[in-house]
Amino acid sequence: MRIQDLFLEVVNALSSNKVRSGLTMLGIVIGIASVIAMVSIGQGTQASIQASIQSLGSNMLSVTPGAAQQGRGVVSTGRGASQSLKNEDVDVLRAVNGVAAVSGEHQKRFQITSTIGNNTNSTVIGVTPDYLVVRNASVENGSFFDESELRGMGRVAVIGPTVATDLFGEEDPIGKKIRINKSDFKVIGVLLAKGGSGFFSPDDTILVPLTTMQKILAGADYLTSIAISVSDEKLMAGTREEATAVLAAKHNVDPLSPDFSIASQADMLGALSSIMATLTAFLASIAGISLVVGGIGIMNMMLTTVTERTREIGLRKAIGAKRHDINYQFLAEAIMLTFIGGAVGITFGWGISLAVTQFAGIATQVSMQSVLLAFGVSAFIGILFGYYPARRAAALNPIQALRYE
Repeated sequence: MRIQDLFLEVVNALSSNKVRSGLTMLGIVIGIASVIAMVSIGQGTQASIQASIQSLGSNMLSVTPGAAQQGRGVVSTGRGASQSLKNEDVDVLRAVNGVAAVSGEHQKRFQITSTIGNNTNSTVIGVTPDYLVVRNASVENGSFFDESELRGMGRVAVIGPTVATDLFGEEDPIGKKIRINKSDFKVIGVLLAKGGSGFFSPDDTILVPLTTMQKILAGADYLTSIAISVSDEKLMAGTREEATAVLAAKHNVDPLSPDFSIASQADMLGALSSIMATLTAFLASIAGISLVVGGIGIMNMMLTTVTERTREIGLRKAIGAKRHDINYQFLAEAIMLTFIGGAVGITFGWGISLAVTQFAGIATQVSMQSVLLAFGVSAFIGILFGYYPARRAAALNPIQALRYE
């Protein structure tokens, strides 16, 4: 049988019962669309988180309280509860070889209100002037506070662009007052937007002098983290080891099991990427269950078709059709169903991804690999679930088939 004849036979067979063919393809359409949408959301979120972390600086080390657990990367046993980091640790770390700048930090969430009546819940971080260097940040409007305001516990604030919009809308926030934990602060600057997603966005923060944060807002004398900027990426490993040694000596603890952990941006990026990749694969696997259901639907339809067309198969064999001709015909019908369903599913999945980005604000990223995978899965399902009905049709005895009622 020529390919052209085979194609025409398949088209005629599928179009003779359009409703049944459409319902059979629906399972494949839903499955492929779900896989494309889930993978695109997962990959887009992963790329967004990676960009957010990399924007903080590739040569940054982050010191957090609590010992890192074995096999959990940057996860700390005491994070949020431990108070092992003190202000004096910043001076110790400044003396480490390769360190360009150090910023001690204390962060806490507060409800913030503005003079025009707007309010928001945001992360307030007490920092030092070195924060801009360490965190690779810059001020778009206004200025950053200096050492004199740090020493004098100045009630000044530099706000992120998201906070500026939430509190002041389109108005210029420079020089205006905001209230944090019953204390008034003067806005002296607005940070340049960096973007961000997940659990933390640098655009949705308020920066105040560290001394002001500790003495006035939080009433605490410890640090929640210390950020270190290394002068050269090549010195990252050596600086990290030396910083661990000197800080362990300062705390009088064993360097092999300290009461703090030091992680690089690469560590955090690797851990988050691994988590997101696992989550994406999990979501895609759940969505892929519908593909199996769709494949079973195709097999069910093809078995029904073989039963309905038994006399036709017997007649074809009686006039000279070979066994492989019958096999190819029914297998081609199954593959055609899955390919059409796959194409429609990819279109729907792509549309869902665009809709999620447009209306939900969640970054999505449709990759060519996921599209090719969808087509590959469609073809595999067509062959896998169409093989048995095709083989059963080809194996029919022509005499018995002609007598079938």
